[in-house]
Amino acid sequence: MGVTRGLVILGSTGSIGQQALDVARACPDELRVVGLAAGQNLELLAAQVSEWSPAFVSAPPLLPGSSWHGARVVPLDEMCEIPDAERVLICTAGATGLRPTLAAIRAGKSVALANKEVLVMAGDLVMTEARRHGAALLPVDSEHSAVWQCLAGDCELGIGKVTGPVRRVLLTASGGAFRDLPFEELKSVTREQALAHPNWVMGPKVTIDSATLMNKGFEVIEAHWLFGLSYNQIDVVLHRESIVHALVEFIDGSYKAELGPPDMRLPVQHALTYPVRRAASWPRLNLEDVAHLSFAPLESRRYPCYELALAAAESGGSMSAVLSAADDVAVRFFLDGRIPFTGIAETVDRALQAHECNAQPTLEEIVEVDAQTRAFLEQSVGLTRHFY
Repeated sequence: MGVTRGLVILGSTGSIGQQALDVARACPDELRVVGLAAGQNLELLAAQVSEWSPAFVSAPPLLPGSSWHGARVVPLDEMCEIPDAERVLICTAGATGLRPTLAAIRAGKSVALANKEVLVMAGDLVMTEARRHGAALLPVDSEHSAVWQCLAGDCELGIGKVTGPVRRVLLTASGGAFRDLPFEELKSVTREQALAHPNWVMGPKVTIDSATLMNKGFEVIEAHWLFGLSYNQIDVVLHRESIVHALVEFIDGSYKAELGPPDMRLPVQHALTYPVRRAASWPRLNLEDVAHLSFAPLESRRYPCYELALAAAESGGSMSAVLSAADDVAVRFFLDGRIPFTGIAETVDRALQAHECNAQPTLEEIVEVDAQTRAFLEQSVGLTRHFY
């Protein structure tokens, strides 16, 4: 089998980016890495460029137009428009993924989206552009990949629209590092405790978002835009084992569920090799080893960030852009020891309360809201005390 698909990875030195390269190693006849982009980790990026010999590379410290380890340095947006790139994986963190995603969409690329903030910040804008340019958005998050797979065969899947007999979807949540901690002890937890996820190995931002359940609020917003579902059709259920990644309930009362081990290489591979379902060498789920599968409702007072995300989603417009920026800042404050764990929700709420919603923001207005939110919180949460 010959090479079939040129691949660009934005965020190649991060957790998802490195796992995507694992997938590329396992699929050498189907995936050819033509571009790599990273942040500040030039040492790891150099090793990746040496291994994969991409034609293009991008990183903030590198000068566009120059050559670096034999690759041409280009801006992120230009990386997404490379003619040889058929599929662009967006796994950068935060707001940095928005403009490149739009560039890839406008260039007609298939976009494998692992950046939650892109659709949280600008879901309406991104999906409008995707429909306009006929660009496929392929979900990489394990939950949305699971929904995507469950809908196949029973529904017609358009760009940001599902047509078929769906009553609702259920996204599962592990509950994060503090799901069993007494509620009154949450304010005193440490960075190290928060970063110890019970099931998944992820980057620090996503791990903290899992502990607060902000990630699940983000995922509800993503599901709304990816599948064209109303918010009352999207539920979240506590599932400690992280084996069932999502379920779809159909109008006749039947359910379909997608099961697999908590390994991000599975949904990454599905997005990168779609529509082919390729054999994989990753650890497999052995049902005989699964003692039981549990499901329970969320304890809302334990997860105020989740409730804030739902409120911002219902408000619409620019509120979700505030939510995304405020959470990014609040998580950084917590990791730096500037606020306690419970201060994450308080910080996000402060930003949401201070914002006057714009019902239909443009890209420039969304970017400005992001910047204003960050500046506001830097000023209003100017704490010098360190909590640990």
